[in-house]
Amino acid sequence: MDNSGNPVVIFDGVCNFCNASVNLILDKDKSGKIRFTANQDEAGKEILKAHNINVEEVNTVFFLEKGKIYNRSTAALRIARHMKFPWYLFYGFVIIPAFLRDPIYDFIAGNRYKWFGKRESCRIPSPAEKAR
Repeated sequence: MDNSGNPVVIFDGVCNFCNASVNLILDKDKSGKIRFTANQDEAGKEILKAHNINVEEVNTVFFLEKGKIYNRSTAALRIARHMKFPWYLFYGFVIIPAFLRDPIYDFIAGNRYKWFGKRESCRIPSPAEKAR
């Protein structure tokens, strides 16, 4: 993974919902600086291990920003903050305590394969996406 200091989204590479979310972020990222790695990729595993996260039990999105790693609803809201209008407005929900936000996140995450399906393998980035 590059050491540019850019924020990094660590996502489930076989989850169709997660991949659609990556596509949305690629399209709506204001700065174009957010980087991506699947939690199944070596780069994703390295980041998670460096933050003492068991890579075998990962079932959420992570967002690495300025050396700090966030997960679940906090990760999603911090990602939204980097996106174009109206998406960045969702960051305002950060005022709601995580213990109230995370059960909603967990419900969606727990049903993502049932509702949106699962791929056989991680997504292959296009040549334009490969730099990110």
